[in-house]
Amino acid sequence: MSSAYRRLLEAARHLDLDPEVLEKLKTPREFTQARLTIAMDDGSTKCFTAFRCRYDDTRGPTKGGIRYAKDVDADDVKELALQMTLKCSLLKLPFGGAKGGVVVDANSLSIRELERLDRAFIRAFARVIGPDRDIPAPDMYTNETTMAHMADEYYTIVGKKTPAVITGKPVAQGGSLGRDDATARGGFYIIQHKADTLRLEPGMTVVIIGYGNAGMHYARLAAAAGCKIVAVFDSKGGVGNPAGLDIDKLEAVKSQGSVTGMVGSPGVSELSSDAMLAVPCDLLVMAAKENMVHAGNAGSIKAKVILELANGPITPEADAILEAMNVVIIPDALANAGGVTVSYYEWVQNRQGESWSLEKVQERLKTEMVSQADAVWAYAQEKNISLRQAAYVIALSRIAEAMKALK
Repeated sequence: MSSAYRRLLEAARHLDLDPEVLEKLKTPREFTQARLTIAMDDGSTKCFTAFRCRYDDTRGPTKGGIRYAKDVDADDVKELALQMTLKCSLLKLPFGGAKGGVVVDANSLSIRELERLDRAFIRAFARVIGPDRDIPAPDMYTNETTMAHMADEYYTIVGKKTPAVITGKPVAQGGSLGRDDATARGGFYIIQHKADTLRLEPGMTVVIIGYGNAGMHYARLAAAAGCKIVAVFDSKGGVGNPAGLDIDKLEAVKSQGSVTGMVGSPGVSELSSDAMLAVPCDLLVMAAKENMVHAGNAGSIKAKVILELANGPITPEADAILEAMNVVIIPDALANAGGVTVSYYEWVQNRQGESWSLEKVQERLKTEMVSQADAVWAYAQEKNISLRQAAYVIALSRIAEAMKALK
């Protein structure tokens, strides 16, 4: 049983649910697997396994990213699609949840090979996606260039420009301003809004696990607000400095490969992933992969608050340990929902033929993130449950309401 579904069952105990709701959410509405065949630069042919899962569309067309990863599999895609279903419901977006994946080491392919893979994905799943059916977006190891290739291939197949079919596109191709840092910014807005409640000071110390797009943008926002980034970790290693890391230097060395390029700078030491978790800090930002915090390492965490910018970074077993330690977890369904919220804004702009200003996008995002954070906090306090449980209960209740309306 997936972690998301286990948490869903826990949330259901707080609701008077029609059994049909949980029965429907036990399995995806639609799951498609395909073989992508592309020509390599050396003249050979290579095949890759790809997936697309539309988990539930009761509240609207499904929405979710596409990741390129060596270890992605069918179960991962289904789990992430269920998480997206709940996230869209929690944020009151008119979407269900979806996810896609390709089993590939994206770093091993050339730029041209990646473009062929992007286009092959759309040729395989063109009948699955659509602006009123299923709207993909970027995820791990995919980006706005990936989305531009995919959108262009879709236009070729259907014979017309249909920008609302994919979000996360370059601004020049119909993308939205503010999408690049939306995931980090949404989480940042929550921390700023709830700082007093969380007893976090303006100069709080921050550790970031996962220094990719979301982690890097969060570091930039936090540093600009006066926070001290004391440690960061990427796929190749971690670095720390109790006096604080220089964000500009971090970004410079990251552009050359890894944050470990900072090792040797004054006060900077190299840290392992487990050592990173044990660094004393006010805020731990989880922005990497799933299940990084588990029963084996949760007890070493010394943070007061954890912000889940990644999907599912903490296992249910670790949740229980951290709750007993009085560590506050701001759950992924809320914490990283800024990305899909601004993706929704892009979809709306594409459908209406509009282009919103950056100020409008960020103002709307802040209003929405603050509103839903307040709702989750209030429900958690009222029912004396965790923020994660509150988020799941609220999301599940809205899905149940939508299902009931169809009867």
